[in-house]
Amino acid sequence: MAGFLTSRLFFVSLALVIIAATLPLYVSGYVLGLLTVAFYFGVFAMAWDLLFGFAGEVNFGPTFLIGVGAYTAGILNAQFGWSVYLCIVLGALASVIAGLVLALPALRVRGPYFGLTTLVAVLMLQNFIVVFADLTGGEIGLTIPDVITINAGANYWIALGFMTISAAILYGLSQSPVGLVLQASGQDPVQAGALGFNIVKHKLAAFIVSAFFSGLSGALLVFYFGTASVGTVVDVAVGVNVIVSAVLGGRRTVLGAALGAIFLIVAGEFLRPTGELATFIVSAVALLVVLFFPGGFLGAALSREARS
Repeated sequence: MAGFLTSRLFFVSLALVIIAATLPLYVSGYVLGLLTVAFYFGVFAMAWDLLFGFAGEVNFGPTFLIGVGAYTAGILNAQFGWSVYLCIVLGALASVIAGLVLALPALRVRGPYFGLTTLVAVLMLQNFIVVFADLTGGEIGLTIPDVITINAGANYWIALGFMTISAAILYGLSQSPVGLVLQASGQDPVQAGALGFNIVKHKLAAFIVSAFFSGLSGALLVFYFGTASVGTVVDVAVGVNVIVSAVLGGRRTVLGAALGAIFLIVAGEFLRPTGELATFIVSAVALLVVLFFPGGFLGAALSREARS
């Protein structure tokens, strides 16, 4: 981390955050709203990258953790009238508990079976939401009476600050000895285990950290939207966007995942007038990046900097 604080990446990141912090002074509320959502998705993508990029566990169901945090916070506020901030904390806690319950059996399987387990968890959560519609709002969605604030600038700064702090923590964790063990276990778990590292314990810790940030971001997002629905926080398509964001930005970079999420959300919105063609264009760009820049946007930039 000491090297990072003196690196070009740190100063570029700091400059981008400072510039981003000034945007509410001269851009429209529409742009601020778009970026607010993008910042929360950035946290989703960074949390996913910690688990897949470093631990090597293919998680096809990031929206399970997001959905648990979002719906727990929303239900507590809508049904019981609890304060927004208490609901957000309990939503993150519920996501951690759900992640722990899911990870304990899931981490005992290898290869694609872990990914399938997480995908099944998403489908089960979707069915739960539909079956218990009186509690969750079902397919129509859950209307949440309270929001953090109705001020577009304040919402933007909250999302930006949350993403910045999350990025600092997750990146710091990825560069710590724990992150190095995760990376070693993801590349060669047998050899890492032979060196005396407890692979399951480290991967479980990564899953819990990923669950915390996913659930916390999901809870914050629903209090920004003022509603929770399958289509916004639990749908498989939302999970695909999270995964694509991390791949676009750069696997095992953490910070690149946030960059990929912002690009994906902003590009999709500005291409919306093209209709169905928007999805095709964004998908084509993602495919080209995967084929020609496997390291993603940030990974390619860092490799070029290292060569120079």
